[in-house]
Amino acid sequence: MSLSQQPSAKHNGHNAYSAKQVLDNEAIVAQSQKLAMYTLMERAGMAAFEALQKRWPKSKNILVLSGKGNNGGDGFIVARLAHLANIQVSVLITCDISNIKGDALIAYQAMLDVGVSSVVTDKLLECIRDFSGDVIVDALFGIGFYGVLSEPMYQLVSTINAHNAAVLSVDIPSGLCASTGLVSKGNAVIADLTVTFIVYKQGLLTGQAANFVGELFLADISLGAAFTQLVSSHVVYQNNFPLFNGVSPLHERLNTSHKGSIGQVLAVGGGRGMPGAIRLASEAALRCGAALVSVCCHMENQALVFNGRPELMLAPSEAKQLVNSTAMKKAKVLLLGPGLGQTDWSKDLFNLVISDVAENKEKWLVLDADGLTLLSKTKCFCSRWILTPHPKEAASLLGCSVATIEADRFSAVQNIAKKYGGICILKGAGSLISDGNQVVINSTGNAGMASGGMGDVLSGIVAALVLQANDYFAATCLAVYIHGAAGDIIANRYGQRGMLASDLFVPLQKLVN
Repeated sequence: MSLSQQPSAKHNGHNAYSAKQVLDNEAIVAQSQKLAMYTLMERAGMAAFEALQKRWPKSKNILVLSGKGNNGGDGFIVARLAHLANIQVSVLITCDISNIKGDALIAYQAMLDVGVSSVVTDKLLECIRDFSGDVIVDALFGIGFYGVLSEPMYQLVSTINAHNAAVLSVDIPSGLCASTGLVSKGNAVIADLTVTFIVYKQGLLTGQAANFVGELFLADISLGAAFTQLVSSHVVYQNNFPLFNGVSPLHERLNTSHKGSIGQVLAVGGGRGMPGAIRLASEAALRCGAALVSVCCHMENQALVFNGRPELMLAPSEAKQLVNSTAMKKAKVLLLGPGLGQTDWSKDLFNLVISDVAENKEKWLVLDADGLTLLSKTKCFCSRWILTPHPKEAASLLGCSVATIEADRFSAVQNIAKKYGGICILKGAGSLISDGNQVVINSTGNAGMASGGMGDVLSGIVAALVLQANDYFAATCLAVYIHGAAGDIIANRYGQRGMLASDLFVPLQKLVN
């Protein structure tokens, strides 16, 4: 195993599952709890309706769109409950009534029995456009959907998205893959609220899903605990402050701790004309608890990198001088890549750092930005590094397209870790962390963080926390979480637009403590 030869401690997040895992096991788990599948459908429909009432308490008129499967059955239950609550409800069904079978048919008949009469199976687009109510309930496709919407369904989804009404999606926005988060042809229902059932589906939590899910609410319908106990998963949703075996992965600071016992980071990057990235990464490492940070950057950048931050230490700027330097010898963690470039100067430093980590078994390396581009041109493998690619860099590492990466981010992050070793952070909405086996999905962060330097700050945080931990996977998960959480604090305080990477430094110091 790649992490200090020991499995990581247990994360306190929630297990997340692929669509296949849920579809293959929900009936088995329900049977173990002596629950009929129709009972689960009733509970799901009730949970969706209660969520609708809580989110839109003044709703007087709703439109329910149902398909022929169990997701459509959930929609029929929502319609029945809405009618009983004196809410005007219309139901559009995308199939012939004769195609509704099983539990969905029972739910359909129960809906008719209470007096729901506005049921339409044709001219659906016109009905949606003419709807003047409050909420559209999307119960078209469940988690079994995979692939491409048919042309009629594509038009239907587009019409929903063009409407002014609020949208609640039942279990998953129709058109989104529950296993990967892929949206084929870029079209799925854009929900304001998605109510998912039993357990988290991993595709709702990363990548393109962020544009479609809206607010996500998990209703376990009294089966979630049994499901997670009986069905294992290697995927964890990190939706609260990460603890491992109930404690922080960071070492406790003793009263007698000193800068030498805490340790030193050596940050290497900042090629000619690119001083900002390595400065941001280095200062982030300081703010997150690295006691000492040395910086190796191009000689022309030294004055800019060190200006206003005297706590940073100067390391030699050339590989030939750096190799035997105090900074190289004392560094417990190396950070390579921010602003490094791809010149001969850059390649000499890359080769030096890679060799140093390979020879010194106690050292760890955080590899970012241009360091990843240089790595992609090698066949290097190391169990003691952390790679931090965005999708384009991930595509370079795996020799594929960005579209391939985004089509299945879970496979991509695992494959990078397996191919190169160590730990991989695949950045983006719902960043993923993997050691090639387990995958952690991060929940923090926002669109305001789509600005220059944010990735550099993350690399510095990772380096600092790895310096202060024994479980490096746990430290990496914590780093990703607090990076996004710092961005959320700034966004909540000032808004997303105009957020700078350096704005994160103050909340980072609070979060890391």
